[in-house]
Amino acid sequence: MNSAPDQLLVLVLLINILILGTHRTRVAIRAIATQGIVLGVLPLMIHSFHSHILIITLFVLLAKGVCIPWLLFGALKKVDFGEHMEPFLGYTGNIIAGALATVVAFAFAARLPLAPVHQGLLAVPAALATILTGFIALASRRKAIHQVIGYLLLENGIFIFGLLLTESMPLMVEAGALLDLIAGIFVMGIIIKQIGREFSSMDTSRMTALREVD
Repeated sequence: MNSAPDQLLVLVLLINILILGTHRTRVAIRAIATQGIVLGVLPLMIHSFHSHILIITLFVLLAKGVCIPWLLFGALKKVDFGEHMEPFLGYTGNIIAGALATVVAFAFAARLPLAPVHQGLLAVPAALATILTGFIALASRRKAIHQVIGYLLLENGIFIFGLLLTESMPLMVEAGALLDLIAGIFVMGIIIKQIGREFSSMDTSRMTALREVD
């Protein structure tokens, strides 16, 4: 992998930290959209140009960079967020956790028994760091829409791993992963709407207060 893809992957890592540290939902949505666009461009920069790569690029740009952020902005307009809620770890704690996860990802990637062609690539630690960041976002955020963004981070990390196998990976495998992602977004959208209607709050921790009615 040459310097240009490496620089884009560094940008992906910086976006991970931005998403963990921002308190503005619109900034987080724009950041995940930017990350999706960056990941959409990467296949063209890593692999030789042919129709299979071009189709994946266009599909990822449309799904990650346009459609899913548009759905999230639509959900944001329809739901009243109410009071401001910090993550369980706090914003500073989230940033520290993200930085530690990135360090752990690089250390773990250095010990993996990778094929010679994949050794030393930034894609492997970047993928691990993005997946760990997604877990942190899911676990620390209390608003459902932020947990959707954490889910997107998880999928982006898996996609980065897939970049190493793009030329040999059938198109339908990637299409199936993205369709699963879109299905997950729609399900989470239903949950967001229901929470807003029944509880007038986006705090998913309040669901622990639910009790069975006899």
